Amino acid sequence: MRSKIAVVGEKASVMGFRAVGFEVFEVEEPADIFSIVERLVKEAYGVVFITEQALAKAPGLLDKYKDTRIPAIIPIPGRDGTLGIGMENLRKSVERAVGADILNH
Repeated sequence: MRSKIAVVGEKASVMGFRAVGFEVFEVEEPADIFSIVERLVKEAYGVVFITEQALAKAPGLLDKYKDTRIPAIIPIPGRDGTLGIGMENLRKSVERAVGADILNH
């Protein structure tokens, strides 16, 4: 069984993902982000890419799902570039796994 992949974010950042077969969910309001992710969890999506710009409007979303195996929620830069959320999330995950911040320069 193949896992479904979704991309969540602002229209200008996510529409191109539809061309490669991902399901795209546009968000307008911050409250939409939480309800969309809840729906994706219930529908057993394996991977959910969310633009950093959308995540910035949904504080606590990554923390809510950080210990779940599925879905993997992965921050991606939006059309306007990165906000550093993805790298910060990676840094925290590595620190939890090895007990030290080995990525901080």
